[in-house]
Amino acid sequence: MTSILTNVAALGALQTLRTIDQNMEATQDQISSGYRVKDASENAAYWSISSSMKSDQSSMGTIVDALGLAAAKTDTTYAGLNQTIDLLKKIKDKMVTASEPGVDRDKVGNEIDQLKKQLVSVGMSASFSGENWLYNSTTGTFPTKKMVGALTRNASGQIGIETIDFNAANSILLDKGDARRGLLTNRNTIDDTGDIFNYFLVNITSQTTANQGVTAGTTNNTTTYSAAEIVVSSAVTDKQLSAMLKSVDNILKTVTNVTAELGAIKARVDSQTNFVKDLVSVIEKGVGQLVDADMNEASTRLKALQTQQQLGIQSLSIANTNASNIMQLFRNG
Repeated sequence: MTSILTNVAALGALQTLRTIDQNMEATQDQISSGYRVKDASENAAYWSISSSMKSDQSSMGTIVDALGLAAAKTDTTYAGLNQTIDLLKKIKDKMVTASEPGVDRDKVGNEIDQLKKQLVSVGMSASFSGENWLYNSTTGTFPTKKMVGALTRNASGQIGIETIDFNAANSILLDKGDARRGLLTNRNTIDDTGDIFNYFLVNITSQTTANQGVTAGTTNNTTTYSAAEIVVSSAVTDKQLSAMLKSVDNILKTVTNVTAELGAIKARVDSQTNFVKDLVSVIEKGVGQLVDADMNEASTRLKALQTQQQLGIQSLSIANTNASNIMQLFRNG
C-alpha cells in the first residue's frame, strides 16, 4: 500500500542509514585510535585487564632501569675484584722470586710495594654512583646490598618487589674504620712449623695489634709475634718470607671465592634483565591482542560500510521519488 502520510520505504531507508552511520563511526574511531576497546563502555572486562597490565608493563620498564643500575654496580665491583686477583697473583709471583737464592729482596720488595699501592688504588676507585663495595671509610659495617630484581603480582592482585641480595661485607678489601673487616687489611694467621705469624697485606690507617684482632705479644712455641704488614726486604728471614707467601696465598683464595660469589650475582642480574625485557614484550603483545584494532579488518569493514551507505542513500532517494510520482498522478488528473 502507498500512503501520502507515511513513507514507509523512506523511513526504512533512514533507519538503515542510521545503523550504517553508527557502524561507520565506530569503525573510523578504531582506525583513528588503533583500539577496538578504548574505554570500559566498549568491553569492561578487556579494558580492566589491559589497564592493569599496562600499569605493570610501565613498572617493569622501571625494573629494567633498576636492573641496569644494579648491573653497573656489580660490574664495577666485579672488575675491581678481578684486578685485585691479578695484582695478588703478581705479588705472589714476586714473593716466589724473592725466595730464590741470590735475589735482591730489597728490589723485589720495592716492586711489591708498588703492587700494594695499586691494590689500594683499585679498592678505593671501584665506585659507581657513590657506592663502593670494596672500600669502607666509615666506622659502621656494610649492610646487605638489595637490588630490585622483579615485579610480582599474586592471585589476589597484590604486587610485590623481589630483590637480589649481596652481602657487601664479604667483598670489603680495605676497611679504614676497622681493619678486621677488610680482606687486605685484616690479619692473617699462619702456622709455619710451629711458629705463629700474623700478617696483613696493606695498611691504610694507623693499625695496631688491637684492631688487627691480635693480642700484643702472642706467644707460641718458640717466638712471640704480633700483627705486622707484609713487607719484603733483605731483613726478612726465609721463614718469615714463607709465612708471608702463605698469607698472600690465603688472601688470594678468599678474594677468589668472593669474586665467584659476585660473579654468580652478576650472571643472575644479567639473566633477570633479559627476562624482564622479554616479559615486557610479551605483556605488550598480550594487551594488544585484547584491545588493539585489526587495521586490515577495520579498513575492509569501512569500505563495505561506505558501499552500504551509498546504497542506503540511493534507496532513500528512490523512496522519496515514489511519493513524488503520486503527486504527479494528481496533477495529471
